Formats: sequence, structure tokens, C-alpha cells
Amino acid sequence: MLGQKIEALLFVSGEEGIGINELSHLMNEPTATIYQALEELKQAYEDNPSSALTILEAGNRFMMTTKKEMAPLLKDYAQSSINQRLSKIALETLAIIAYKQPITRSEIEQIRGVQSSGSIQKLMHKQLIEEKGRVDGPGRAILYGTTAYFFDYFGLKSIADLPDIHELDEELEDDLESTDLFFDRFKEQFDEEKEE
Repeated sequence: MLGQKIEALLFVSGEEGIGINELSHLMNEPTATIYQALEELKQAYEDNPSSALTILEAGNRFMMTTKKEMAPLLKDYAQSSINQRLSKIALETLAIIAYKQPITRSEIEQIRGVQSSGSIQKLMHKQLIEEKGRVDGPGRAILYGTTAYFFDYFGLKSIADLPDIHELDEELEDDLESTDLFFDRFKEQFDEEKEE
């Protein structure tokens, strides 16, 4: 059970990883117990030929990553023409970064409500976003922002050229109101037909 909890926390912490002291605090276990569980989990991944995962220790932080032998496949995937279009998820993540930069992965995930490390990695690989520094404080989380290539890609001169978010909200509200009117009319028509 301890291994499962660690695995879950490693998964959600993404490329920033999580420190042994954080794991210890979150699970109310001594650091020695946590370290032993991490080593066992890492060994289980290494011993399992069906798993592409492993645990990487960088400094005092641990992160879930893929095994080295997966690198050529992942490189091919990242460079594949099949993978050139930005998905809806990647565009959503990019929009959050563009409007809120500089922003951390956890802040992006708070806004989106889901884990975003895959989208962030894809956007970094496509050179649409980059690291803009680190937050002062525990964990020193990475701050992300858009790149010069982002502006070229979308034909913008600066952040000021992004559509005004309040205007977009108003347009969305207008669209929803017109949609609601359509459904109200449809409902009235349906109710009339039902009465006949």
C-alpha cells in the first residue's frame, strides 16, 4: 500500500518530482521507511520487463520516468509527423501559460483540474514554451512562459496581441445565450408536438 501511494504521488508530481521529506510528511512515515519503499518500487520497475517505467533520483527529488531503452521510441514519437498538430489539451495548456505566464505546472493543473506534465513536455519539445526561472521557496518549482517561436507560430508580435480574455468571455456568454434560446425554442416546439 505504501508503494502504491508513493507511485501515485510520483505520477502527479510529474517532471518536477517530489522530495523524500515531502513524501515522509504526506504519508506520516519516517524518511528511512519512505526511502526503502522507493528503492523497492524502483527495483520492481527494473525487474518487470513489461513496464517502461523507472524512478529517477535527481538531487533530493524523485520522479517517475521512462527507462533509458525507451528513449529512441519516444524521440521518434516526438518527431513524428503524426504528432505535429497540437491537441485540444495541449492548446488549452498553452493558452493558460500564454495568459498567466510565468506559471508553474501545479498552477496550470489547478486551473485545468488534471495532470499536465505530458502537455508541458510536448509544448517544450515544440519550442512553444520554455523555462522562465524557478519559484523561490520549497521545491523551487519551474516557471513556464512562451517563447519567441510561439509568437512566430501564431503570428503575434507580443503578448499584447493575444485576444482580450474578457472579450472572449463575453463572446462565449453570447454564444451560450443564443444556444440556450435555440434549445428553449426547440423545447417549446417539442412540448407543443407532445400535447397534440
